[in-house]
Amino acid sequence: MRLIEVTRFGGPEVLTLTEAAEPAPGPGEVLVEVAVADVLWVETMIRRGHGGAYFPVRPPYRPGVGVAGTVGAVGAGVDPGWAGRRVVTRTDERGGYLERAVVPAEGIVPVPDGVSLPDAAALLHDGATAFGLLDLVPVRGGDRVLVTAAAGGLGALLVQEVRARGGVVVAAARGPAKLDALRRFAPDVVVDYAEPDWTEQVRAATGGVHVVLDGAGGDYGRAAFDLLLDGGRFSAHGTPAGEFAVPDREATRARGITVTGIADLRFPPDQARRHLRAALDAAAAGRVTPLIGQTYPLHRASEAHRALEERAAIGKALLTV
Repeated sequence: MRLIEVTRFGGPEVLTLTEAAEPAPGPGEVLVEVAVADVLWVETMIRRGHGGAYFPVRPPYRPGVGVAGTVGAVGAGVDPGWAGRRVVTRTDERGGYLERAVVPAEGIVPVPDGVSLPDAAALLHDGATAFGLLDLVPVRGGDRVLVTAAAGGLGALLVQEVRARGGVVVAAARGPAKLDALRRFAPDVVVDYAEPDWTEQVRAATGGVHVVLDGAGGDYGRAAFDLLLDGGRFSAHGTPAGEFAVPDREATRARGITVTGIADLRFPPDQARRHLRAALDAAAAGRVTPLIGQTYPLHRASEAHRALEERAAIGKALLTV
């Protein structure tokens, strides 16, 4: 079986294609013939050795935390009816950049008719996070909502679901290509935060926002916080621009602003699967569509990581197996 392994921390080049023995499911497990593997930006940070307390990973390890595919075999105690079904599942420390994955049967989620395996893989983490986040940071009809990193996999889903819930969406991203990709989802306002006056553009269009869903972090997230109206809600869940933009506690307290951080999005497995099912159902109903910008074959996993790190990727990056 082919798989990707990281033997040392470093740049994308440390993602190495290697071979391993064919896996077999044990009791309570299933073997998934992988079609698509999810790729997350946070995996590039972990690969560089910057996971810290949040992701205490040490080489050698298998990168990747989720796949979509077809159940090829079941272990003892598992309903044989799962064989041949399309599923999506987390793989966590077992790795996800591989041809076949053995996972606990209790963790697999069936992919609804009408949802492709690439779309299911794209929703595995970003869909669960988007729907879980909107449970924690509710959006009411008429709320003005700023989504940063809106052209990422998570951001694009948030743009669509906030609109579906009656919010007025301001989608912020960097560069013309990403803005063009976002326009297919019809946000109310689109801004390029490469422009020095982007916050003034948002303020002129909205008069201030009720909610910030910050997937960018860094200076962009801090600037977005200043656009919040008193009593607003702020989610600091992204770091591509450098670090989580966690606002000053005194400032939030004085202005009555509620803050949600990345720790709040670490859902227990059963809750994560519930949010994933909601995302899959929304996709099956045509309510949301994952923004898949690029796919790479397994042996080019380093290119997927490089595109994410260079912020050249639009939407999701996926590996096809």
